[in-house]
Amino acid sequence: MDFNSLIGNSKIKEYLTNVALTNQNLHSYIFAGKDGIGKKLFAMNFAKMLLCLSENKPCNTCKSCVSFDGGNHTDFMLINADDGKSIKIEQIRLMQEKVVEKPIVSAKKVYIINDAELMTKEAQNCLLKTLEEPPEYVIIILIVSNESKLLNTVKSRCVKIEFSKLTNEEINSYLESHGMDKLSTSMLEQCDGSLKMALNIGNKAQEYQAIEKIINDLNKVDITKIWNSSEILYKSQDEILDFLDYINVILYNKLLKNDKMMYINSIKVVEQTKKNLLANANYNMCIDNLLLKLWEEFNEQSNRS
Repeated sequence: MDFNSLIGNSKIKEYLTNVALTNQNLHSYIFAGKDGIGKKLFAMNFAKMLLCLSENKPCNTCKSCVSFDGGNHTDFMLINADDGKSIKIEQIRLMQEKVVEKPIVSAKKVYIINDAELMTKEAQNCLLKTLEEPPEYVIIILIVSNESKLLNTVKSRCVKIEFSKLTNEEINSYLESHGMDKLSTSMLEQCDGSLKMALNIGNKAQEYQAIEKIINDLNKVDITKIWNSSEILYKSQDEILDFLDYINVILYNKLLKNDKMMYINSIKVVEQTKKNLLANANYNMCIDNLLLKLWEEFNEQSNRS
């Protein structure tokens, strides 16, 4: 994969390509933006270009490119949260041990810290030593979705590149080109410019359509039928927060078309359900209560006028 196959953020694509081709790179960058918009893919492609041994970067054939594609480049390191929760000081210390070693294959060494906001405070303070005086051959890229969690001292030593959300047109064009159906307007709103979310929704379009039908049926059938037809919510504990967000997208769209208090109240019901679930309340009871309160909001006589 190269920059040409990535969608969105064309100006950043041009800038990074120019940096790699002209050897005008800086020592530390922050790639900031919403989760799922391609920051890591951009960083990986940028790293490959920086390490490439040919003038036409990336050539995909030199020793560096072949090693990079094979995942065993000696002058490259990708750091992730090992436990999915935090990047610890030991991981940064290991990186620093490698940083002082001169490159073997390429003229540079590239280090990418993915989800860098997950670094502990101790890890960030440790990283400062390298950011303040990096060897001339080292480039460090911090990928962040929540920049506020980085220490100001870390941010001040990096050049920030802000990635934009993908447009609805870019997302649907990508899905179509990969043999997937376009997403509806509500589904695209749920994605909020994230291709990662779009791919997840695209693979579960039937589930999202079923949820939309549940909401549309609230004022058409009795509560027992709503409960019986809502299996998707009862069996989707791992994805329920995404599904609840989608319910609120649907409710908000209804509010825009018809300014009724029941839609505002229903959105509050969904938000309270999310809080209850995050507080480890009984899952099935939370869904029972959610559907009952939504049904009541939609079927109050005062709201029908």
